[in-house]
Amino acid sequence: MDSGTVNRPVKGVLATIGNTPLVELTSLIPGFGGRVYGKLEFFNPGGSVKDRSAASMILSKIRSGELEPGRSVVVESSSGNLAIGLAQICRYYGLRLICVVDAKTTEQNLAILRAYQVGLSMVSEPDAETGEFLSVRKQRVQELMAEIPHAYSPNQYSNPLNPAAHERTMAEIAHALDGKVDYLFCSTSTTGTLNGCAAYARAQGLSTTLVAVDAVGSVLYGLPAAPRLIPGHGASVPPALLDPAVPDRVVHVSDLDCVVGCRMLVQREAILAGGSSGATVSALRRLRSEVPDGATCVLIFPDRGDRYLDTIYSDGWVITHFGEATHLWKDDDVEV
Repeated sequence: MDSGTVNRPVKGVLATIGNTPLVELTSLIPGFGGRVYGKLEFFNPGGSVKDRSAASMILSKIRSGELEPGRSVVVESSSGNLAIGLAQICRYYGLRLICVVDAKTTEQNLAILRAYQVGLSMVSEPDAETGEFLSVRKQRVQELMAEIPHAYSPNQYSNPLNPAAHERTMAEIAHALDGKVDYLFCSTSTTGTLNGCAAYARAQGLSTTLVAVDAVGSVLYGLPAAPRLIPGHGASVPPALLDPAVPDRVVHVSDLDCVVGCRMLVQREAILAGGSSGATVSALRRLRSEVPDGATCVLIFPDRGDRYLDTIYSDGWVITHFGEATHLWKDDDVEV
């Protein structure tokens, strides 16, 4: 690090949201003819790309007077990163937050939310048809909204302030690379990040190929619903923000693909990232033969891997869920 670089002080932790590092990944895919960069969104203060969405959806309401500290109550469905981003912002401004979580929420995330003094409403029974919790969580939000005076739900699944936050994400990438972004790989869930990046790219006339990286078992782009293990990637219910015309390409990756991508990333680049980051790595591997030599590819890494130590980075968990399929790692010299 340049010892002459001076970081100016900022006012409050929320001022550190955004301007995350863009790092060239020189060892990730040996022999690849293009250049690969990772946008490290886990450098946001709450640890994920969702800090941007949370700030966009809450701060505008505070500035307009629609949310009042000591009076308003924020109610949202999230079992992970958005919940933590909201928790940080609500704690900073003295807003009460009630988060609807489910049985898949990790103990670590629950502990973080409790540290921020978030009220937790636990959903324990999944939807009978899909086996997933999202629709049940959203129903619980509606019940709480009807019960609690002065309640506000950001509703990340339909709020246009969610994708609006990520126009800046793409602007940061484009500025760092002088507008030369040939491929952008973005994992999908609410589709907020993808939509926001697409809006900026198209408004600026960038020739970027937008690759949506969805989960096998997600209903976003034409596959039937099926159980998924990696939280925050894919969706069992199509969000209102979904526009199937936004991506130029869609790549579906399995839970095992996510595991392989994550372990490859930490072994080859020393980056400990979360499951949806591994999904983008696997998607690039899938398309590598189509990418022209000299092309610039950017992978958005939404969160860090320390929230997945008991799953993706646990050999016991991986062997339990995938068994003999773990031999696939050896094709790329990725160790169990």
